[in-house]
Amino acid sequence: MNILWLQAAGCGGCTMSLLCAESPGVFDLFEGAGLEFLWHPTLSEATGAEVRALLERVESGAQPLDILCVEGAVLTGPKGTGRYQMLAGTGRSLLDWVRRLAPCAAHVVAVGTCATYGGVSSAGENMTEATGLQFEGHHRGGILGEDFRDPAGLPVVNVAGCPTHPDWVTETLMMLSAGELRAEALDALGRPRFYADTLIHHGCPKNEFYEYKASAEHLSEIGCMMEHLGCIGTQAVGDCNIRGWNGGESCTRAGYPCIACTAPEFEEPGHGFAETPKFAGIPVGLPTDMPKAWFMALASLSKAATPARVARNAVADRVEVPPTLRKPRG
Repeated sequence: MNILWLQAAGCGGCTMSLLCAESPGVFDLFEGAGLEFLWHPTLSEATGAEVRALLERVESGAQPLDILCVEGAVLTGPKGTGRYQMLAGTGRSLLDWVRRLAPCAAHVVAVGTCATYGGVSSAGENMTEATGLQFEGHHRGGILGEDFRDPAGLPVVNVAGCPTHPDWVTETLMMLSAGELRAEALDALGRPRFYADTLIHHGCPKNEFYEYKASAEHLSEIGCMMEHLGCIGTQAVGDCNIRGWNGGESCTRAGYPCIACTAPEFEEPGHGFAETPKFAGIPVGLPTDMPKAWFMALASLSKAATPARVARNAVADRVEVPPTLRKPRG
């Protein structure tokens, strides 16, 4: 299957992340899976007239297109014309090109949270009118409309993340190539469930501290970051702490709170990313599937039962008190 990759408004970070695919690398993996790029703005040698001719062949149907990938939000301004973002040499906006090419593709994939929901590109006053392919934040629609479906009946496949994990992209493309990605394999926001059915909390190395509500008070301390430092890993989807990045790391493993970058409108939480909003001293962002009263009762009991080792280590930048060695029985 072939892939046409378009770069819209964004930092290019999802492509950079894709190049970090390991064991095998992205090119070996695609070759083994029978996937090839028709064109990628960063990875392909073709440019200028050659690319324009390719796009025209795809648009006319002379060149079959299996997968259209769009990275970055699409700018629809000013006033819905898309002319804030023109595709060089064509005299047409990227908005127009995506709308014309999407129906030509067997599948459409939005790569990264900018392409899926607008992301950082749509933050603030959004003067460029940036939006995702089939969502604008939490709202369905985007530039292709809520009703868009590919020939197989799939909506836009939203591989959300800022940036995406390279495996999320490669697995999605390989599943499409194998005909194994069906509508029931996507969640309500269009994300592949193979990673969206998992929480960042799962596999987090700070889970012992979370269980006892032993909290870090400053960045670089090894305690749980939910109570004071803005971590929402108990609500955010992704298998980052199970799959790992770049040899096994993740945000929380590196000591930074999860900011739910796979979710719509994560870019504007209404407070600092490393701050936990509270009401009457109680964190506002609690696990979504647990009643607040139950959580607070459990937290009180957990804090009362916190071992001195856990409490002391939580506010240190390394393990200061190791686990107690128990003598063997008998």
